[in-house]
Amino acid sequence: MKNQERIYVIGHKNPDTDSICSAIAYCDIRNRTGQCNNYVPKRAGQLNEETQYVLNRFGIQPPGYLSNIGTQVKDMDIRRSPEANKSMSIKNAWDLMQANSLVTLPIRREDGSLEGLITIGDIATSYMDTTDSYLLSRAKTPYERIAETIGGKVVVGDGKSRFCEGKVMVGTANPDILKEYVGENDMIIMGDRVEDHLQAIEQKVQCIIVGMGIRVTDKILKMAKDRGIVIISSPHDTFTISRLINQSIPVEYIMKTDNLVTFHTEDFTDDIQDVMIKHRHRAFPVIDKKGRCIGTMSRRNFLDMHKKKVVLVDHNEKDQAVDNIDKAEILEIVDHHKLGSLQTVMPISFRNQPVGCTGTILYQMYGEQKLEIPKKIAGLLCAAIISDTLMFRSPTCTLQDKMAAGALALIADISIETFAKEMFKAGSNLKDKLPEEIFFQDYKKFIAEGDVSFGVGQISSMDADELSEIKEKLLPFMVSECGRHGVSRVYFMLTDIMEQSTELLFYGEGSKEMVQSAFGISPMNGSFYLKGVVSRKKQLIPHLMEAAQMEGGDFI
Repeated sequence: MKNQERIYVIGHKNPDTDSICSAIAYCDIRNRTGQCNNYVPKRAGQLNEETQYVLNRFGIQPPGYLSNIGTQVKDMDIRRSPEANKSMSIKNAWDLMQANSLVTLPIRREDGSLEGLITIGDIATSYMDTTDSYLLSRAKTPYERIAETIGGKVVVGDGKSRFCEGKVMVGTANPDILKEYVGENDMIIMGDRVEDHLQAIEQKVQCIIVGMGIRVTDKILKMAKDRGIVIISSPHDTFTISRLINQSIPVEYIMKTDNLVTFHTEDFTDDIQDVMIKHRHRAFPVIDKKGRCIGTMSRRNFLDMHKKKVVLVDHNEKDQAVDNIDKAEILEIVDHHKLGSLQTVMPISFRNQPVGCTGTILYQMYGEQKLEIPKKIAGLLCAAIISDTLMFRSPTCTLQDKMAAGALALIADISIETFAKEMFKAGSNLKDKLPEEIFFQDYKKFIAEGDVSFGVGQISSMDADELSEIKEKLLPFMVSECGRHGVSRVYFMLTDIMEQSTELLFYGEGSKEMVQSAFGISPMNGSFYLKGVVSRKKQLIPHLMEAAQMEGGDFI
């Protein structure tokens, strides 16, 4: 079965209940209606208590964390490498590389981890060193590798033992001359003359190689065996044996093992380009998450990178999207916010409706696809609508949201009012949290014309006393946060669900004036009291944007 293409479905950073539950529901719809795709829900930040409560309540596993949607090494066409170990001869390595059109061959241990690296250039260099007659002994070459390389076989001696001393010589002279230049422990390539064989044995050589497939006499075989001398028979002539024999050295003798430049499948391509340019190797080994070397990659792989495919839910602002969203291929957006700053190369499906929750749109999609909504999914979508509309108190709430929530509650077998109280109580239990955790639990950044940037966080609670405690924690943190992440003004909404009002905290140069211009009111005790304002999206942000875009104001 062909691997299905993976498509990530993800909400905004600092995810809320709507973004998480909508991603899960969208995947359920597409995986039940698609033919060849694998939709996977993800999250771009940590879950808040409310969302965690909802997932636990309906027995759903949280989506996996995805902090960066940029292309990674695993998104490239990695060149898979054949099995190769350090004991193989360089001839075997060469044949393997030629058969697979490789310029670099990773050498692996039994567990698949990278042990070394050999290139075509390394083999060529070793082969061109024709004056070194001690190369085979220094490389401690096994006799079976020598026999294999010259197309022969070991007829006497232990083929697995190694040639560890002496030089390699061709014995073409008469016996009297042979003894002058053939030393103890040498390896000698010979013809068919028995007297030459006898002289080599007398010289206590380590190995005798006989060419042309010549059969060695039984006497020579016995003498060699008694003295621990290895005899190898080859079908080739002396010249061919001499030309091939250096190719028998094991790969481990010439492979590189130190300071290897490797990449991991999880590395982001943005992070490795400079390394590739600096080292300029023709290929680099690639290591997977289990520490195994799976192949190689080169600069050419950047030409055929496969961008990650993604569907965005509950947002369409670049600043709110997962990091490196511009490096991904956006296939679709399902949202209920104002049009944002995201751009795509090709036209996409963009479903944007003026409802109070993305979950409402997902409910409609189930109906359009004529799909039965699973009980657990119904619970998630109902929770999303309750959360985003503050149990229908938000001005963003529409009749469609109320009808969807009612239908979903019936499927999920829950009481909306009872469930909402439980959910909001779980979400507002912030007494033991650090100010930073509270501030970023539901925080979004906005940029208006004139390069005015501001961030707005929000906490909704049914407990006024808890909101007062949170306020004391947040004020000092807002001071330290202002000026970071390109934000010059910070706001925080302390929203009382029961009173349907918000106390708006502010900090940063021009932050007070912008609210005064937007709402025509003055602060009281260091904050603004906004009666009837509970929605950041519909009741706060449009007014702040309009104020920021006004010309001639002192705060622009």
